Amino acid sequence: MYGLLSLLLLLRFFAAAVSASSTSFPDRFTSSSLRRHKSQEYFELGRPLPSDLLPPSCYRRVLTHSFANTINGPPFSAPYTPPPPSESSVCSAPWSHVALEFRAKCKGEQYDRIAGIWLGGVELLRTSTAEPTEKGIFWKVRKDITKYSSVLARCDLNLTMMLENVVDRVYTGVYHVEVHFLYYKANVPVSEPRVSSILGDQTFNGQKLGIVVPEEPADLIVPISDDGDRGFWFRIDSESDLPSKQIQLPRNTRRVVLELYVSFHGNDEFWYSNPPNLYITTNNLTTGRGNGAYREVFVTVDGQLVGSEVPFPVVFTGGINPLFWEPVVAIGAFNLPSYDFELTPFLGKLLDKKAHSFGIGVTDGISYWLVNANLHIWLDHKSKAVKAKSNSFPSPAVEVKRNAQFKKLDGSFRIKARRRSDFVGWVKSSSGNYTTTFSQKYKFSSSVSFGKNGTYKLVNQRIKAEKEVRVVSEIGVVVLRIRVKGRYPIDVITATLPGKKKDTYVLLTNVTHSVKERSWHGGYLSRVNNIQDSRGWMEVRDHSVLSGTADTQQSFGYKDNFGCYSRTIGAVDGSLISDNSSFHCISAARF
Repeated sequence: MYGLLSLLLLLRFFAAAVSASSTSFPDRFTSSSLRRHKSQEYFELGRPLPSDLLPPSCYRRVLTHSFANTINGPPFSAPYTPPPPSESSVCSAPWSHVALEFRAKCKGEQYDRIAGIWLGGVELLRTSTAEPTEKGIFWKVRKDITKYSSVLARCDLNLTMMLENVVDRVYTGVYHVEVHFLYYKANVPVSEPRVSSILGDQTFNGQKLGIVVPEEPADLIVPISDDGDRGFWFRIDSESDLPSKQIQLPRNTRRVVLELYVSFHGNDEFWYSNPPNLYITTNNLTTGRGNGAYREVFVTVDGQLVGSEVPFPVVFTGGINPLFWEPVVAIGAFNLPSYDFELTPFLGKLLDKKAHSFGIGVTDGISYWLVNANLHIWLDHKSKAVKAKSNSFPSPAVEVKRNAQFKKLDGSFRIKARRRSDFVGWVKSSSGNYTTTFSQKYKFSSSVSFGKNGTYKLVNQRIKAEKEVRVVSEIGVVVLRIRVKGRYPIDVITATLPGKKKDTYVLLTNVTHSVKERSWHGGYLSRVNNIQDSRGWMEVRDHSVLSGTADTQQSFGYKDNFGCYSRTIGAVDGSLISDNSSFHCISAARF
């Protein structure tokens, strides 16, 4: 329960020198020996799925496995079979909705672990585990996977899950996992829709949109991924790594969207707090956490940039202070975000009967990042080939400004970056000639400061991003306009103090981060405001938490054309002290 002022007062009070430098913080820890709670459920705060209001037509368990000492081993795979038509008319494809339900339980001592689930190499979920207690924990993650329906309908694929875990005399936790698919035939209630747009004449900023038809799931999904021997994700260890895959698109492709999955680990798990290399070498530090505090994940086609993203800084459950993330985990920890890039403007170059190279890279990245992508492809079923043309445009440049000022272990490092891109192309199919524009822009700012001989560290990062997809008919009518504006701030404070014993230290920690988004899809408007604030301290030996306190407060708000949902929680030292939710539009999500 320490604010910035409290931290500074405590630092003044403790005059003893501390050998540990905050260069290595934030960090990963375990604390199962500290916690004595009964077996309890962990969760990530978010919006319930619209389909949660309905009973599923079919509920099938598709994977069961216990992940023990799986480090450096192959992933676990199981044959997948969708509900057959003969089983029940309400179970066979097509479905109105499909949801993935991931269930896990674990007890003992264990670090958090990253996991991925793929169907035929197509990633369905990127998730991480909670850190268990001696009494045991369990959790559940639900995700709408309707957009993967073309893959879910196939019966010639394997469902694959990768979760590398270590089990020995110290780390005893085994992760027991079940994955279920929930198939729905019934329509979602109007009060909680799952639609991509609204039928009828719509306007956007005073401009007529015409008739907007909800987009069906893609006809094909092609993975941009590794061979699957160590999971289908590519591993990136440096910015020179640019894994890629050759893909030839069908000639009757009318739309294509690339969906990117990404997570960061090792020396880049806390990339948003990394100092520049000059600071490390000047002070003769041994940490490998360098390259500064700016990262951009980018996608290329034949070496040309087609989209980029500064990823949301997900904090895993062992990160910064593990006491913060019980029983509610950090934003995105159980359901990591994916990022979409509209590639329809590039069809003029891609529909030439040739295979093209789709690549993924990380600017300034160090070991290691796990990345892969899904290529969602919509086809014109009334023609064997469509005509398309891409406008010529230069690769958008990124502007990055860096400023470093430091003396010995104290100093500050600031980075500002921005990028804007606009890609345009038209496609002539059996439904008409439509021009698609995909626009992206973002502003990034970061400040990393060290004080008190490097034992105090303050991280402030701000990301402001905007994406827009605009489709115009040949007579100039806007038939679809999708726009997402978001702000993603994070503030981290760590202060290192002497511990009660020579081999321990006390770490004071504050974390505040949030997701604030507005989305327009045709005439459909939605807002999300998700804010999490955690404060506390812990006494540490090596990477094991011996004692400490933690206070986490979080509020989640969602509002769209059909209704609202809000939930606020308070957790102290691993127990919920408040939990209130509502479907009434009392407080709209605003920013």
